[in-house]
Amino acid sequence: TNIPPHNLTEVVSACLALLDDPSLDIDALMEFVQGPDFPTAGIINGRAGIVQAYRTGRGRVFVRARATVEHDEKTNKDTIIITEIPYQLNKARVIEKIAELVKEKRIEGITELRDESDKDGLRVVIELRRGEPGDVVLNNLYKQTQLQSVFGINCVALVHGQPKVLNLKQMLEAFVQHRREVVTARSIYLLRRARERGHVLEGQAVALANIDAVIELIKASPSSAEARAELMKRGWAGDGVQEMLERAGSDACRPDSLGEEFGFRDGLYYLSETQAQAILDMRLHRLTGLEQDKLLEDYQKVLDEIADLLEILGSAERLSQVVREELEEVRNTYGDERRTEIRESHEDLTAEDLITEEDLVVTISHQGYAKTQPLDAYQAQKRGGRGRAATSVKDEDFVEHLLIANSHDTLLCFSDHGKVYWLRVFMIPQGSRGAKGRPMVNMLPLQDGERITAILPIKDYDDDHFVFMATSNGTVKKTPLEQFSRPRTAGLIALELEEDNWLVGAAITNGSSDILLVSSAGKAVRFKESDVRAMGRTARGVRGIRMTGKHRVLSLIIPAADGFLLTASENGYGKRTPIDDYPVKGRGTQGVIDIKTGGRNGDVVGAVQVFEGDEMMLISNLGTLVRTKVDEVSTLGRNTQGVRLINLRGDEKLIRVERIEESENDDESEAGEEE
Repeated sequence: TNIPPHNLTEVVSACLALLDDPSLDIDALMEFVQGPDFPTAGIINGRAGIVQAYRTGRGRVFVRARATVEHDEKTNKDTIIITEIPYQLNKARVIEKIAELVKEKRIEGITELRDESDKDGLRVVIELRRGEPGDVVLNNLYKQTQLQSVFGINCVALVHGQPKVLNLKQMLEAFVQHRREVVTARSIYLLRRARERGHVLEGQAVALANIDAVIELIKASPSSAEARAELMKRGWAGDGVQEMLERAGSDACRPDSLGEEFGFRDGLYYLSETQAQAILDMRLHRLTGLEQDKLLEDYQKVLDEIADLLEILGSAERLSQVVREELEEVRNTYGDERRTEIRESHEDLTAEDLITEEDLVVTISHQGYAKTQPLDAYQAQKRGGRGRAATSVKDEDFVEHLLIANSHDTLLCFSDHGKVYWLRVFMIPQGSRGAKGRPMVNMLPLQDGERITAILPIKDYDDDHFVFMATSNGTVKKTPLEQFSRPRTAGLIALELEEDNWLVGAAITNGSSDILLVSSAGKAVRFKESDVRAMGRTARGVRGIRMTGKHRVLSLIIPAADGFLLTASENGYGKRTPIDDYPVKGRGTQGVIDIKTGGRNGDVVGAVQVFEGDEMMLISNLGTLVRTKVDEVSTLGRNTQGVRLINLRGDEKLIRVERIEESENDDESEAGEEE
């Protein structure tokens, strides 16, 4: 169980409201209990977790430190002042964590970190570099440190000896019922004690009414025991006591264990052993007039107390009144103002809020370097122009992914391990044409050997689009795009993969696209996307192409009407075939022949969709890279061997072919000859 501390005033007020009207629902009770109230104050960022916890018994609340950003106009520097931290958080640990992040350059812009806390309260000062936006750095601190932490509410309690998850109303009802039980048990105990005390006083009052006879009897008795026996043997007059008992009830002061032979019988009072002993133990000063009056007054008080306790035990309304009075007393004595502020909505000021929306060209190289450039860096040229290089890369590197996306778009990055990562476009650094970019491993938590195989720009996670995936063993899967709408920092499993299987590619589809899969056996299968039903992230998928032997799926392609399928084999041969030459068949078959394999060609090592004017990169196992235009590759039918794409030496093999997504810009310039 993990129940957070609450404000005493709010909880007692809710209990009192529930006492007045037991039919109140959870929403009505939440008007009294606003949410957890931590002794360390802080800020609860968003009420959604509170509402969920109060309605279901479980929920997560985001608790963040209270911090302000002060701006110095003279120096143009921002300073972050932290005055409250989340509940159960160690201040020294947080400061160490911030210093560690600064040292590792995971948070930039912090120039000094000071702890100025004293007896007056907590104060941590973070000074920033000139021009660094304090709000953005603060939000970064919330994300990467425990300055914003999650308190998982789990309201499990023992109810009648059984563990149970309770909502807000059930918790308050259980507590009010507990108070009723406590007051009832206490009243029973006090009643028993008051009756025992009243019983003794009753006997002493009877003795006072017969004081002369009692004294004579005691004087005449040879011993204390005989005097006690004589006191118990006789019946005594007790008119005054009987009148008092009639007002309170004849059994008011009668202990539960007292026999029927004691007390009033036939107008006379018969003393019990306890009463007789108490009479013998009375001091002489109790016989004075004042003491006699005091004894009768005490007896009357006990009778009144017994009457009140009997009313509490006999009336539910009176019991509730006692519970209410005691709760009000606790609230008035110990209640205080709420310390923790609750913000209605979970709002973060991120870097996105300070970035202008614009279209950017995103380039990611074969070796995993990424950068963005403004779209206007790619100016329109005359037809036949040479174009501009999108990036400066080494001889062994080239641009593998090039796409245009808005600075506020999200890139879904799918890896060969079957995981998906989220990367906002504005998080990729902008660079000049000569800049190499930043390694993807510095922006995504990729494992050793994990490689991004598909990048999909997303603007909205609507219900009409899907993510279509294919693995090396021929399995395909279609998942609604909406299921990828909740980013996880560590990535998310998009597809469960068994050993020796990997994600070949992923694409965004509209539900009515065609799918083309190409295998290393030189086979291709084209089927309608509608042949694959939509399924959740955890599903393994269905068969897309039937594989034999050691062969693997190499490519997932969404065919375009004007596209060509460029296929390359391990011995350096390949061809271009119009996409329309591949007929639409059912999924799960071996497909049709795409290119002849074995003999001169060997197995297929790559297949990509290309268009007129594209370029391609051929990569060998010895590191040879050949870049050429796809237009130079002959267009041939499906069941052919193809032409030589690259000259290989000795045991050298072709291992990959990639479409280079930048090429000469053939667009007609609106500026005409002046361009």
